Amino acid sequence: MKTTLSPIIAGTMSWGVWDKNLTTSEMANLIHVCSENKITTFDHADIYGGYTTEAEFGKALSESKIDRRKIQLISKCGIQHVLGNRNNKIKHYDYSKDYIIWSVENSLKNLHTDYLDVFLLHRPSPLMNANEIAEAVEKLKSEGKILDFGLSNFTPSQTDLILSKTEVSYNQVQFSATDFKAMTDGSFDHMQVHNIRPMAWNPLGTVFREKTDQTRRLKTLLAELVGKYHVGSDTILLSWVLQHPAKVIPIAGTVNVSRIQQLYKATEFKLENEEWFAIWTESMGNKVP
Repeated sequence: MKTTLSPIIAGTMSWGVWDKNLTTSEMANLIHVCSENKITTFDHADIYGGYTTEAEFGKALSESKIDRRKIQLISKCGIQHVLGNRNNKIKHYDYSKDYIIWSVENSLKNLHTDYLDVFLLHRPSPLMNANEIAEAVEKLKSEGKILDFGLSNFTPSQTDLILSKTEVSYNQVQFSATDFKAMTDGSFDHMQVHNIRPMAWNPLGTVFREKTDQTRRLKTLLAELVGKYHVGSDTILLSWVLQHPAKVIPIAGTVNVSRIQQLYKATEFKLENEEWFAIWTESMGNKVP
């Protein structure tokens, strides 16, 4: 593992045409806001914005004049969507050696950079050939085009397959107070055994997006904790994620400046042990076994 990522990562999936449709100057400003608030790592995937967000971010990065050495860039490849400028007839995956190399080089061009700090395979494919993947990864590493390699949404057994051929430093999985399977299905155990650092996408879960019995229970508890700690509910939920011993790095997708300015607070306080379990208990709707 050659990279040091920020304790919280900025997720860019919503920055482009898929959601917020930020202008180049707005993106450049947001890069500065994140960096000024100790969020220096930016998570991408080639498919974001229908294969357009990387290039938009690249323009903004150039406009921002930020020193490339002071930020970290992550990207992913493998998902072939039926959208954008691809001529795909059906959604599928491609992890051939040539495609992986081409995709990384395309991401580098789009992002206006010479290297990716971390490169991930976006989702596992039944047809992935571990030898071919390893050959591509080792070539890209030897050429300095990627510093570290990892996976995204891979199970322990799928990870073992890739691990048998090349080093795996990260696995980006879904994890939050409302979706905690990664800590109960063996995923985090496996990552700790093999020194693989988890990244968590959607780390706030569905608390602010859905009205269910689960989210209502959590909001009631969160209101008490907000009163105690004088921080936002999102900060408390991120702190819950950060306290897992697997050393999870949450990916925050917000573009709200005031929320970004508060995110780092999640690294600066710790929930009491019973409070951490209280959040899990309210999410489950029953006591721990």
